[in-house]
Amino acid sequence: MTPAIFGIAGPTLSADERAFFRESDPAGYIVFGRNVVDRAQLRALTDDLRTIHGRERLFICIDQEGGRVARMKPPEWLAFPPGEVFDRLYDIAPATAIEAARVNAQALAIDLAEAGITVDCHPVLDVRQPGAHDVIGDRAFGAEPQRVAALGRAVLDGLARSGVAGTIKHMPGHGRAMADSHKELPTVTASEEELAADLAPFQALARHPIGMTAHVRYTAWDDENPGTLSPFVVGEVIRKRIGFDGLLLTDDLDMEALSGTVPERAERAIAAGCDLALNCWAKLEDMAGIAARLPAMSPATAARLDRALALAGAGGSGDQAQLIAKRDALLAVAADVGARA
Repeated sequence: MTPAIFGIAGPTLSADERAFFRESDPAGYIVFGRNVVDRAQLRALTDDLRTIHGRERLFICIDQEGGRVARMKPPEWLAFPPGEVFDRLYDIAPATAIEAARVNAQALAIDLAEAGITVDCHPVLDVRQPGAHDVIGDRAFGAEPQRVAALGRAVLDGLARSGVAGTIKHMPGHGRAMADSHKELPTVTASEEELAADLAPFQALARHPIGMTAHVRYTAWDDENPGTLSPFVVGEVIRKRIGFDGLLLTDDLDMEALSGTVPERAERAIAAGCDLALNCWAKLEDMAGIAARLPAMSPATAARLDRALALAGAGGSGDQAQLIAKRDALLAVAADVGARA
């Protein structure tokens, strides 16, 4: 099995994609807006991917956070709020905010599970910092590590209740970045002492079985390489200081924070200690290059992948309408307090 997650070019597989995926046998796939038309089409696509590999438990992920990061959109699917909504409610009623985040995630995951998606690249555990680039912005659950961890834990629980595994991201923290890593490499010059706050939410949820790296350079740890490509950041910071021993995905290797060809980036990421190279943009030449360069999946990665997929499909479906009604009633607490202020 190739230790990579590949993208798909359109709403159905081409003959070339089908042949390549069968031959390269990637660990899984990622779904984007270009792959999404309606409920029947999306389920047919994910079923087709399972048929290729003969694996019912297949890693099929999506970025479905709510707010501005959502690949499945209205009117076909419901819209969900960004993390900032639960952060504001936490100011007023922490327990209410935690429950609202949980039922919101459970409702969101019902759509994913119905579509055959097994993994959500969510929650964002980046601690929001004043003055930082808004690439994280309202996606964050707040500026206080304990709050971020509490709301992130609620999201993981909600997703799991509907049979979807979450992904903690972006390790070891993207909240201080002053640039958008989709477009350039952010450099964080904070000290190790300051960075302890960024690590804290990940440390609190380190036993979760899936995580994602950040394409950010941290001069306190490695003044040359972004975290995704840094053996020190992956091995010392993520694996040891955070204590994360789960399946570690790279962020998208097509992002402009990284240099070199996409296959070269994948090779460096796996050499640095990442488990899976995430390549989102479905360029067959790049995917073929990745498959040619990467070694076969290691036994350690295979075991982590098995543990990650054990979460997928383990929950019940729930009643989405009831969950949404409960979430909205909980969020109304903030509106009521604001009206009285």
